[in-house]
Amino acid sequence: MYLIEVFLPVNDNDGLKQPGHLFGDVRKELVRQFGGMTAFTRSPATGIWDGAENGRREDEIVIYEVMADTLDRTWWKAYKADLEKRFRQDELVIRSSELDLL
Repeated sequence: MYLIEVFLPVNDNDGLKQPGHLFGDVRKELVRQFGGMTAFTRSPATGIWDGAENGRREDEIVIYEVMADTLDRTWWKAYKADLEKRFRQDELVIRSSELDLL
């Protein structure tokens, strides 16, 4: 079993709020593909990193997660590229972890 987390930015690269329908679309897609999902949206998390070119940057993010029996890396690679276009991002973080359900 795998836990897959999708980190989505609240704002685009210009600091403008992402349209709300983008988040709703992703929720629907994940439920359709995996039969359910969990959204951590109440208090957006803050990501901070130092970039050589742009200095220190911060992003507010929400996290969507799904559980899957298998990890289809080809599907996730294509989905990530699609999300990067829709959310106007150079790169989004999607990570997976193996789970041992208790």
